[in-house]
Amino acid sequence: MYGVLLITIIVIIAFSVVVYQKSTNAICTSRRRLEGKTVIVTGGTAGMGLHIATDLAHRGARVIIACPFEEEGTKARKQIIQDTDNVNVVFKLLDLASLKSVRQFAADILKTEDRLDILLNNAGVVLSGDFLTADGMHFIMQVNYYGTFLLTLLFLPLLKKTGKPGESSRIITTASFLHMIGKVDIDNLNRTNYWNIIRIYGNSKICLVLFANELSKKLKDSNVVINTVDPGAVGTRIFGSINKLYGTFQILACSLFFKTPWQGAQTALHVALDKKAGEVSGAYFRNCQIVSAVKRAYCEKTAKSLWEESVRLVKLTEDEVDQCFISL
Repeated sequence: MYGVLLITIIVIIAFSVVVYQKSTNAICTSRRRLEGKTVIVTGGTAGMGLHIATDLAHRGARVIIACPFEEEGTKARKQIIQDTDNVNVVFKLLDLASLKSVRQFAADILKTEDRLDILLNNAGVVLSGDFLTADGMHFIMQVNYYGTFLLTLLFLPLLKKTGKPGESSRIITTASFLHMIGKVDIDNLNRTNYWNIIRIYGNSKICLVLFANELSKKLKDSNVVINTVDPGAVGTRIFGSINKLYGTFQILACSLFFKTPWQGAQTALHVALDKKAGEVSGAYFRNCQIVSAVKRAYCEKTAKSLWEESVRLVKLTEDEVDQCFISL
């Protein structure tokens, strides 16, 4: 009898959680068209990124999707074209775990594209191992933060060229509610065998929030805005990096209790498309609304120190940093 009662209570609680979560998941309602606009979606070949890229292609944008896997990228491009009838979809290789790859990708875009209206920094990894890349940075930190940091700065001249008064170019970085457990310990961010893997993920995400806040100040009075989105707990294959069985369980659990990849994509789409969202910078969005990130994500001293260390680690010279803030 006791066991049946306990199971009943668990089922009721689980059902209540599902109903609450699903009822509070916001949807992007913008009907904005994007003909003549160019967008880049990193990690736009799977999960939330694929949904984002497909939606923007439906709206008529020129969509550039990027990931480090040729087969996946080619397949995603074909799928987006098939689903949207928009043939103006391009796949390019980008490995955020390689500074060389980031620079090559940026140089290619700057050479071949004459505008960039929206940069969606969506790519990320979670349970991907505790090791250093060839560039000497922790793999998770480099993919989620340092690579994105470098890529964003390299694209600033094109973003500044494209943005106009009343229609700013937009940078959207994908954070996570787990930024709340993140810590910016400058001297230890890239240490292996030091942090719990989930904590490293949280570290990378709070770094993204601090970066967006700092960059928004540096872009003040320009026609470029940068905002951060928290998609919530989303059932994507990002959980399957180490253990397929565990990953499958996490994907099903998150999709059932929290958000599917399509639902997780909605806040990023809102920030990319909504008129009012394009008029703010340095904001943190969840469920298509501005909310507050964890308090320490607004520490100006930490943000400045992180900026300086990041510039050093991605090997940007002072002259290169200055050039990033000059419009083409």
